[in-house]
Amino acid sequence: MDTEAQHTERGPSSDADPDRDPGTEEGPRSARVSGDTEDAGDAGDTEDAGSAEDSESGPSWRRTALVGGACVVFLLLLSHFVAQPFLIPSRSMEPTLRVGDRILVNKLAYRFGDEPRRGDVVVFDGTGSFVREEPEGDPVTGLLRDAAAALGLAEPAETDFVKRVVGTGGDRVVCCDEDGRLTVNGVTVVERYLMPGDQPSAVPFDIVVPPGRLWVMGDHRSQSSDSRDHLGSPGGGMVPVDRVVGRADWIAWPFGRWTGVAGTDGFDAVPAPPAGGHPTGPAGGGAGHG
Repeated sequence: MDTEAQHTERGPSSDADPDRDPGTEEGPRSARVSGDTEDAGDAGDTEDAGSAEDSESGPSWRRTALVGGACVVFLLLLSHFVAQPFLIPSRSMEPTLRVGDRILVNKLAYRFGDEPRRGDVVVFDGTGSFVREEPEGDPVTGLLRDAAAALGLAEPAETDFVKRVVGTGGDRVVCCDEDGRLTVNGVTVVERYLMPGDQPSAVPFDIVVPPGRLWVMGDHRSQSSDSRDHLGSPGGGMVPVDRVVGRADWIAWPFGRWTGVAGTDGFDAVPAPPAGGHPTGPAGGGAGHG
C-alpha cells in the first residue's frame, strides 16, 4: 500500500525531466500569450496604418490648396508690381500687336524716375482722358474681374488702352506736312510701324502737349480711336503720365509670336522742345480737329 501510494504520488513527477527547470513549464503557455499579443499588435498596426492614411489624405489636400493659393498670390503680386499680362481686344495696334495677343507689360519701366518716351508702346488707364469718370460698381465683381485680368484670363477693363507715345510734355505734334507725314517739333517722323496702306492721319491736327501728359496714337490709324478723337474731351485727348500702367515689352502668347515688342528709331532725330515753349501754334491745346 505504501509502495503503491508512493508510486502513485511520484508518477506525475517521474515523467518530467529531472534536469528541467520548473519555470519552463509555463513556456508553451507564455508562447501562446505572446502569439496572441503579436496578433493583437498586428491588428493595432493595421488600424494605425489606416488612421495614418486617413490623416495623410487630409493634409495632402490642404497642402495642395495652400500651394495653389500661394501660387495665385505670387502671380497677383508679380502682375501688380512687376509684369502684368494684357489681352489685345482690337486691331488698333496692328501690325505691331494683333487681336488675341497677350502682352506682358513692364511695370518697372517707369517706376524709378524714368518717363515714357516717344515711340514707346504703353498701356494706360484712360479714365479722365479717353473715358469719363464713372461711379464705382459692385466692388466684389470688380475685384474678381481685376484679378482675372491681372492673370491674363480676361479682357482688360474698358478704361485700359494700349497705344504708341507720339508726343511727350512740351512737344508740338502736327499732321500733316506737305508730304502728308507727321512732324514732332518740326522734324518729320518716318513711321515704319504703321499698318501698310494707312496714312499718318485722315484728320489734321496741330497740338502742343502740356507738361506731364502724352499724345498717343495707334499703329493702325484707320482703326484706332486715340488722342485725335478726344481733342474735345476733358484733358484734350492727352494722357496723364501718372495714368500709365507700364510699357508693353513682350508678346507672350500665342507661342508662335513669342517675341519682344519692336522699338522704333523714327523719333531719334526729333529734338527736345524749346525751353520757353513753342513760339507759334496752339498754346497747349488742340486745334484743327475737323
